[in-house]
Order: sequence, then structure tokens, then C-alpha cells
Amino acid sequence: MTLTKEVAARDLTLPSGTHLRYYEAGQEYAASGAPAVVLLHGSGPGATGWSNFSGNIGVIADAGFHVLAPDMPGWGDSDTVATKDMDHDATLVELLDALGLPKAALVGNSMGAHTAIRFATLHPERITHLVTMGASLGRGPATLFGPGDGPSEGLKVLVKAYKDAGPENMKALVEIMTYDKERFATPELTKARSQAALARPDHLQNYVQGLAFGAPIPIKADRNKIPDIQTPTLLIHGKDDRVLHYEISLWLLANIPNSRLVLLNRCGHWAMIEHAEEFNRLVVDFLTHN
Repeated sequence: MTLTKEVAARDLTLPSGTHLRYYEAGQEYAASGAPAVVLLHGSGPGATGWSNFSGNIGVIADAGFHVLAPDMPGWGDSDTVATKDMDHDATLVELLDALGLPKAALVGNSMGAHTAIRFATLHPERITHLVTMGASLGRGPATLFGPGDGPSEGLKVLVKAYKDAGPENMKALVEIMTYDKERFATPELTKARSQAALARPDHLQNYVQGLAFGAPIPIKADRNKIPDIQTPTLLIHGKDDRVLHYEISLWLLANIPNSRLVLLNRCGHWAMIEHAEEFNRLVVDFLTHN
């Protein structure tokens, strides 16, 4: 389907009082028996459900799925919530309850992947499938390939762009997120992400202030519970990811019993954007046959 941001946009006030913007397609399939699919964006400045997944929402919906892509609190057109008070797991429960969805498949990029993983450890009865791209596990023990001594090169660029979301820093951010810079780190995308970030100075300030509380989200998944995840799991990671190394997904593969990993060459942190067609095929096939 040809889907525009304006047509897909929805607004909802959660029981907690937080205003949530989300994007929706395929609602006519809600009663089909296919799982609802919730797409969870990453933590970069200017990230939203639409900016992360505009090339995926309509395609997955066309395959027969009810698709939702929320702007999590602190991002996009949703309310700002202080980092120390954020609980994306609780927000997801509120969203599913408000829409009358007993369970859903969760598809998350970066921060969104971390949220999906934590949700799978806490609410196994409410998740049908787990799909991650460029998954984050938060700070942990030193890794074989990762920095081990602090944030990665990409995360340092991300924090700098939060402190100054002007075009120069945003260009550096988009470039480090992608492998094919000439194709994806365009002046148009750089400008759009910069404008989206600068339109919500409250979100930018909130993230910077929240660094002391573990921004982007203060509550991390319990790694000891991850081997208990029985949910069918698809892990997708770019071999050239300079934000979160693919070793994270290798660890998840070794620790989640019912999981498989697709490692994409010539791919950075945004698999769903750089390899949209393949990503869409992988997700639809996985949701259909698992």
C-alpha cells in the first residue's frame, strides 16, 4: 500500500496520562488470527516510529498483519518523560491493553530491540515473536570485539548529536549509522532528521539530562533471564554496525534457545532502512512460518 505519515498517524492518551503518538496500518487484519506487529524504534535524536519504519509498515501490513509503530515517550510526537521515570515495558503493556491486543509480535531496532527482549523476559504470555535488529543489551562485561571500556564510536556520535542536533552533527550521526553513506546519508535525510530533532528541544534536553540515569532507558533487561526466553526469535544484525557490534547478537543466539541469526554484509545499524526489501521478506516469512 502507499502509506503516508498523515494517514497512518494516531494519538492515544494512556491510563498513566502520557500522550502517545503511533502509526498504524492493516487494522482490517486485527481479527484475522495473525499476530499484531509492534515496531519499536531506536534512541537516536529525531528517531520516531515513522522515521525508523516508514519503509516497512505498509509492506508488512500488505502481507496480512496489523502493524503499529509507536513513538515511545521521550521521542517523536509523544510526551517527554524524564529518563529516571521511563519504563518502556509498562508503556507497551498500556498500549496493548488500550488497543485490546492480548499479545503481539515485537520487532525492535537498537533501544527498541532491548525493550522487546526485556518484554519477552517479563511478559512471555503477551509476545508471539521476537525480532531484533542491531540489538542493545546495555552496559555489561567487556566483549571480544566491542569497546569494553565505554560507549562505542557510534554511541559517542549519537550523544554529541543530542547535545547539538544541528546539520553537521546529524550528518555525522546518519553516516555512522549506515554502511552505504552515499546512498543513505543524503542531505535530505540529514536535514529531515535534524529538523525532527530540533522540533522537540524538550526531548533533546531530557536525553542529555538523563545520561546520569542510564539514558536512553534506565531499566535494563536481566541477562540472567534471557536464556529462559522461549519465544521464537529472529536476530538481524549488520556486520558493519559501528554503534552496537554484532557480537551482541551472537551472544543472544547462544542464549535464546529458539533463535536464529541473519548477519548482513554491507549493513550498518539500520538494517530495516539499508536492506528494507530483504528485511521485510525476512520478517514476513518469520511471522508467517514460526
